[in-house]
Amino acid sequence: MDEWQQNFLDSSPMFEPLRGVGAALAKLDRWPTLEEYNALLNPPIYTASGVELSFVPQAGKPAHMEGKYEARIYLNGEVQTRTENWHDLFNALVWLAFPRTKAAINARHFEAISQSGEGNRGKIQDALTLFDESGIVVLHADDELAGLIRDFRWKELFWKRRQAVTERMKFVLFGHSLYEKALRPYAGFTGKGLLVRVEAGQGMLEQPTGVLDPLLAERLAQGESLTSRGLSPVPLLGVPGWWEGNECPEFYGNTAYFRLPKK
Repeated sequence: MDEWQQNFLDSSPMFEPLRGVGAALAKLDRWPTLEEYNALLNPPIYTASGVELSFVPQAGKPAHMEGKYEARIYLNGEVQTRTENWHDLFNALVWLAFPRTKAAINARHFEAISQSGEGNRGKIQDALTLFDESGIVVLHADDELAGLIRDFRWKELFWKRRQAVTERMKFVLFGHSLYEKALRPYAGFTGKGLLVRVEAGQGMLEQPTGVLDPLLAERLAQGESLTSRGLSPVPLLGVPGWWEGNECPEFYGNTAYFRLPKK
């Protein structure tokens, strides 16, 4: 889906984390240019290596390790970005909304690339990529509610405990691939959830993005703490307020989407 959608950030509550940083682009009546992407880098964003970030045209297949996508970001601050492409647009906006977290992920990738050279990707890189593409952060001030996610008890969580979810949980999209899919949601739309325990009343559940970025960056800098298996599937259309179809209990009866609890 390459057609431009003006005011795309207003189409769903899922886009809330990007509205502040992407407001200028959402007002355009056509695809933004790389120059307009780069104009949003004010103040500048820096990689973990201390290099200033910029959005640059996509290059061909690299001849050396230093030319790989993640290596170019770490060494030169160059994020290869295709124009007229939703996937890359949302990647840029996530860099703007979560600069420290994206820099931490990039640093872990570069570390792994440096160690393996031209070798195969390892488990840490796989987990980092999975979160970078499809991650959703689940902030919670209630361990019991978090347990319902881990146990796939979706109807109990999203319907029977709906008020508690609204008051004691916050779902924040991170993965840029999820944002692209959120333009046209579908049954089966699922994220990989990183559950983060927070204290109620400290602002994390009300306005989490600015506070969440350094917290996530610190956590993801410790690459061993993130595994693909440790990310919990979250059926995103079930989150209260995110999809008009979930306003009735029957919606959660679709067990092909809301998978049953593990035996």
